[in-house]
Amino acid sequence: MDKKEKLVVIVGPTAVGKTALSLQLAARFHGEIISGDSMQVYRKMDIGTAKATPEERSLIPHHLIDIIDPDQDYSVASFQAMAVRLISEINQRQRLPFIVGGTGLYIESVTHQFQFAETPQDPELRERLQRIADSEGNEALHRQLEAIDPITAKRLHPNDVKRVIRAIEIYEVTGYKMAEFQHRAKYSPYDLYMIGLTMDRDKLYERINQRVELMIESGLVEEVRQLLDQGYDPSLVSMQGLGYKELIPYLYGEITLERAVNEIKQRTRHFAKRQLSWFRRMTEIEWFDMTDPAGHDEVLQTITERLEGKFHQMPNI
Repeated sequence: MDKKEKLVVIVGPTAVGKTALSLQLAARFHGEIISGDSMQVYRKMDIGTAKATPEERSLIPHHLIDIIDPDQDYSVASFQAMAVRLISEINQRQRLPFIVGGTGLYIESVTHQFQFAETPQDPELRERLQRIADSEGNEALHRQLEAIDPITAKRLHPNDVKRVIRAIEIYEVTGYKMAEFQHRAKYSPYDLYMIGLTMDRDKLYERINQRVELMIESGLVEEVRQLLDQGYDPSLVSMQGLGYKELIPYLYGEITLERAVNEIKQRTRHFAKRQLSWFRRMTEIEWFDMTDPAGHDEVLQTITERLEGKFHQMPNI
């Protein structure tokens, strides 16, 4: 029987401290980091996606960051194929792969081997559904999905128009719901250790607000302005990302900067809540509380001991 490939995954809500922990662990365990974030794949979108800095990336090899332009298509199936290949390559180098991020669907598609069935497409239907979103609003389209596939509707945010349209399309064309085209393996194909980071809600929300303020100070408005100046359409999936979508009306003179920033903070807090809901379903995750900064060294020590025990056969450990 083939030996399973090793894989460590670090998940949790935005701003909880995943990047800092991943850098420490990857340095200790001769690791390489695979970004498990659906937005960090885009070039030219650095500040709003909270990528590891060039300095941090020079210390530890990082993958699936800056691999496509904002107007290129990218999907969970794309991520899955790339991540699976990278995990094998990193294991072959006798290094330890770490998937780090907060996009639950992307990460679970790898850890539990989602199988995505090919489904037929209907471009005319897509256009008609897009017109509904444009004329009646994203919520109206989402309600349409809710009526036919409540499970998928609960998982998808109304503003995730592209995936809402895809879910309706699958149902209309095949008569089956999106979930029926995604098979989740009961057990992971990997020798897997999943780390979940959590934090007191008020403290997490405070950190989110501070992070948004720092992004604005670091030039997020100018980053979005440059993307618009380069001709990237505001309706692109990339431009609908948190921090980008909210600043576009400000740059068009439709709302104040204060309102835009408040909307980024509010939507990021809601996003963090959805992230936690997704990961709480995954029973394989061992959770660590990051609320008290004084306890971070203890968390690091505990996780280090867990990894040493699990992967004791790794070289140089």
